[in-house]
Amino acid sequence: MNSFFERLQSETLAAREAFLGIEQLGRGARGDISLETYIAFLVQAYHHVKHTVPLLMACGSRFPMEKEWLREALAEYIEEETGHQEWVLNDIRACGGDPEIHRYGTPNPETELMVAYAYDVINRGNPVGFFGMVLVLEGTSIQLATSAAQAIQNSLDLPATAFSYLSSHGSLDIEHMKFYESLVNRLDDDKDQQAVIHVANMMYRLYGDVFRSLPLD
Repeated sequence: MNSFFERLQSETLAAREAFLGIEQLGRGARGDISLETYIAFLVQAYHHVKHTVPLLMACGSRFPMEKEWLREALAEYIEEETGHQEWVLNDIRACGGDPEIHRYGTPNPETELMVAYAYDVINRGNPVGFFGMVLVLEGTSIQLATSAAQAIQNSLDLPATAFSYLSSHGSLDIEHMKFYESLVNRLDDDKDQQAVIHVANMMYRLYGDVFRSLPLD
C-alpha cells in the first residue's frame, strides 16, 4: 500500500511538471538570466519568505488538541525558518541592489495573491492544507536551488555572498523534506489529505505565476 506522501506526489505530478516547464525557471536553472531578473527573483522571494514564520504561527494556532504533534512539528519549522528573509535582503545587497527599498515595498500582484491564498487556507479553510504549500516550496528548492545558484553565479560572475538564500535552501530542504514526509504520512484523516493535495496543486499554479511575473530579456 502506498504511503500518503507517495499519493501526494502522484496526484500533484501534472501540476509539478507544468510548473517545471516555466521559462523563467528553466532559464534560471541554466544560469541564462540577467542580473535584473535575478534581483527581481530575490525581491519576490523576500516578499513571500517574510511571511513564512507568521504563516507557520497562524497555522499552529488553528490546530485542535488532537493535532498537538503537528503543532510541535511546526515549532521546529519556525526555529529553522526564522530570519531567512534577511538572507534574501543580504543577497540583494551583494548584487548591488538596495535592500531597504524593498523591505517595506510592495510585491508583484502574483506574489501577493499566493501569500493571501496561504493565509486564507489557514484562516478560512483547513489549516492542515498549508502543508501543501510546504511541499511546493521545499520540493522546488531541492530540485533547483543549489544548481541554479551555481549556474547563475558562474554566468553573472557574482560573489558567493549573493546566493546565501538559494545555496542554503537546496541542501537544507533535503533534510526538511525527510522530516516533512514522516509528518504527512501520519495524516490519516481523508479531509486533511485532500486539503494538502488541493493546496499543493493550487500552489504549483500560484508559485508558478510568481516566476512568470519575473522579467526576461
